[in-house]
Amino acid sequence: MTLQGSLTHEEYCAQLLAETGGLRDIVRTADLSATVPTCPDWTLADLARHVGGAHRWVGTIVATRAAKSVDPADVPEGAGPEGEDAAALDAWLAAGVEQTVAVLREAGPDTEVWSWTTAQNTGFWARRMTHETVVHRADAALTAGVPFDVPAPVAADCLEEWLQIGELPMVAARFAEHGAGLRGPGRTIHVHATDAPPGVAAEWLLDLTGEAPTHRHTHEKAAVALRGPLTEVLQVLYRRLPADSDRVEVLGERALLDQWLTYASFG
Repeated sequence: MTLQGSLTHEEYCAQLLAETGGLRDIVRTADLSATVPTCPDWTLADLARHVGGAHRWVGTIVATRAAKSVDPADVPEGAGPEGEDAAALDAWLAAGVEQTVAVLREAGPDTEVWSWTTAQNTGFWARRMTHETVVHRADAALTAGVPFDVPAPVAADCLEEWLQIGELPMVAARFAEHGAGLRGPGRTIHVHATDAPPGVAAEWLLDLTGEAPTHRHTHEKAAVALRGPLTEVLQVLYRRLPADSDRVEVLGERALLDQWLTYASFG
């Protein structure tokens, strides 16, 4: 399985800055002690530290051209400032993402570095950190009760990456071991973003009939269909919005969709 994105390396870098900017807007104004509903072990301050720590971790991997995983304890300023001072957290988030984007831009997409996937290059990390920040900005927006939206090409690529991750060898092996109840004839899920603009591929068929999950872009009848605006569909698949929300539509075997969402939570 190739982890191939639809944006350029520079587009990922620019969007990573923009997504972090949106998160910082929330951090500056919201209650940092509030519990994150979709990550109930975290406060909003914890969420900000998680995102900023991930940025700095990846920045260290890229800057050092790491050939193996980096211990988070070895990442400079990786834990973030103590306490819940909004200005301190905001400044730390800004500095970390700017450093990481700078080293990603300097390296370009094809420099060889370690990753936990088959894609051992810097391009993987630019894409992964963009989408990591998208999903956690959704968490922050939900916590703060503010609107959340994502540019269509970014949201579609985030969904495509989610499906690609499900086909990676280490994930497919887990499916082979624990996904017996999901597999079988006719076990297919159609995902359809109804508001995608021309040129943005935002319709997929997830096929669970074989030993490993596969997906393809197509308009095809399936056992169950999830339909709705692109940002809402993204949130459902990442379990940031319940599938019974009135903002999306589920047609067909709802139990299959629920079973897949319970099994395949990557974010």
